[in-house]
Amino acid sequence: MQLEGQVAIVTGAGRGIGRAIALELARLGAGIVVAEVNQETAAETAREVEQLGQRAMAIRVDVTRPADRQAMVDQTMRTFGRIDVLINNAGIYRSAAHLDITEEHWDSVLAVNSKAVLFCSLAVLPHMLAARRGVIVNLASMAGKVPSTTALPYAVSKAAVISLTRSLAAAYARDGIRVNCVCPGFVETDMWAQLDREVGVEQLGRQPGEYVRERIASVPLGRAAQPEDIAHVIGFLTTGKASYMTGQAINVTGGLVMY
Repeated sequence: MQLEGQVAIVTGAGRGIGRAIALELARLGAGIVVAEVNQETAAETAREVEQLGQRAMAIRVDVTRPADRQAMVDQTMRTFGRIDVLINNAGIYRSAAHLDITEEHWDSVLAVNSKAVLFCSLAVLPHMLAARRGVIVNLASMAGKVPSTTALPYAVSKAAVISLTRSLAAAYARDGIRVNCVCPGFVETDMWAQLDREVGVEQLGRQPGEYVRERIASVPLGRAAQPEDIAHVIGFLTTGKASYMTGQAINVTGGLVMY
């Protein structure tokens, strides 16, 4: 129970990696704020957290809206009185050939995947600064470290997360606030199925499932990640066991990316 008594906000926690993170932090003892645009899935995750014996609050949050971000922080402070951990997990994936990228495509992906990460962080920072402690973990991707021929805006958005993670870490280390990010590889979630459809079938003309099998075959450890594989690493980063780590972009890729 290394997070006993602490409170963690997890954005996009209604399903997939976000849900796994919320449950992992609850098992470590934290109360959980499930910040999710889908109220039904948010409530479901909150119930699962409560079944683990921890307090939970589900809030409908569109991370691209300033009013929603501020309400997320205000409601957390009113209910729990503290914010110890922020996990910026909410994200979207949209693929397109480079010549088919529109400004709307670009703006929508960067608004959720990078702009919202910065401004959610800025929303909680005053409370962490007042407490002289706090942990922020951002979800980047291996796509932020390698070239992309099928999802350039997504790759750029995740590279931006890595950059802003380092800048925030440098700015607030002396205030007791640690900021790191995790770069997952292939994870079996709804987004993975979307990638198979949009890239494998629609762009590359593969049969359904063929692109996924090809990508998994390229992973040195021989399998795609489960959401829990990512959640375990994030759980570690939130605890005192990672107290000397900040500004890091940690790969969880099964060996597919090693730098």
